[in-house]
Amino acid sequence: MTHFGRLRRALLALLMLPLLASATTAPILVPDVSQRDVEIRFSFTGAQLLLFGAIVYPNGRLPTEPADIIVVLKGPSQAITMREKQKLGGLIWVNADSIQFRSAPGFYAIASSRPLKQLVDERTAAIYELGLGNLQLSPSSVSNSEEIARFSRGLNDLQGRAGLYVQSPGQVEITDGVLYRARLPLSARVVTGTYTAETFLIQKGRVVAAAVREIEVKKSGFERFFGVFAQEHDIAYGLVAIAMALAMGLAAGYVARRV
Repeated sequence: MTHFGRLRRALLALLMLPLLASATTAPILVPDVSQRDVEIRFSFTGAQLLLFGAIVYPNGRLPTEPADIIVVLKGPSQAITMREKQKLGGLIWVNADSIQFRSAPGFYAIASSRPLKQLVDERTAAIYELGLGNLQLSPSSVSNSEEIARFSRGLNDLQGRAGLYVQSPGQVEITDGVLYRARLPLSARVVTGTYTAETFLIQKGRVVAAAVREIEVKKSGFERFFGVFAQEHDIAYGLVAIAMALAMGLAAGYVARRV
């Protein structure tokens, strides 16, 4: 479905607000995303995803205290091993302590209408994993809380510099207390798989409504062919990769001799 088609569907949903509001006693979120399918090609340099939607209030009445919105775009979980480096003898860097996180998201971006600390308390943020400091990483080894926190900060910093972990407070726009939208960047280094776009409606420090949409990030064209080939014929793929490396090395040597 095109971006125009999604906007059209959102407008149709807005026309149904009175009917939906009369049938419920709690607010409802009607969310959508600009792209349900993201294709990664050789020239892929990242993307900007638009998360937008509407808030349906009971009887169509807006609350006296404006509500807030938090949106989270999360990629597939994966195991990540973090290692610390230490300089031995003042000359050589060697691996020291390490820890494995079993369920670190491959991508995590969060945006909110106001800074998170102004919206929810620490307990609520931990329950819904709102913010990088509240990700449930599931360390596989038994470590003290101080060590886990140190490695978690290192993971957040590493992924943040790669554009894979993003926090954007104040970047969700709410119009007339009903319509909301936010743009979240999708790094060129993202992994393929099913992503979730979660929207949370916050009132008086509580999550009063939530909704989820899924996004498929997949390779296409030449990249998809090689990805499938590598999975189904791993030995042949390895041999082809070695042959290509040798051929490129021989070609580079030939060119160097001719210059």
